[in-house]
Amino acid sequence: MTVSSSFDGVQASQRQSQKFFYILAVLFNLCAIAQVLTVGLAYFYNPEWWNAHVWLVRGYSGLSLILLVWAYWIPFSPQVRRLAVSLPILLGLQFLTIHLKFPLPLGVLHPLIGFALFSASTNLVHRVWRTLNPSLEEALERQG
Repeated sequence: MTVSSSFDGVQASQRQSQKFFYILAVLFNLCAIAQVLTVGLAYFYNPEWWNAHVWLVRGYSGLSLILLVWAYWIPFSPQVRRLAVSLPILLGLQFLTIHLKFPLPLGVLHPLIGFALFSASTNLVHRVWRTLNPSLEEALERQG
């Protein structure tokens, strides 16, 4: 009986960790949305918004590393882990395309990489949500 109780405690702890991971993934995704909005505001409304765009990414980029480490610390599916790995890689590519000067204008890839970052972040949120709600996953599989 003690083993079962201890196993239940470990499962509950892992579930709590997965929920906190989900909250951080949602926060990262909201920051990515804010990135898109601030660059749009800077381009179409007022260039002063560019400062918010720059400071925002500097503020939330560390979350990608926390999510990466946590995705391997907590039991998650390979898909969740791959998505968590992609976030710091895509952020790194974002920094490279905007800061390094190449003979080819690689800066044109910056918005495309930003879209990939937003997409990976959104998919991460959805995958973790499905991990936390397996009954929903089963219902979706029966429909599809």
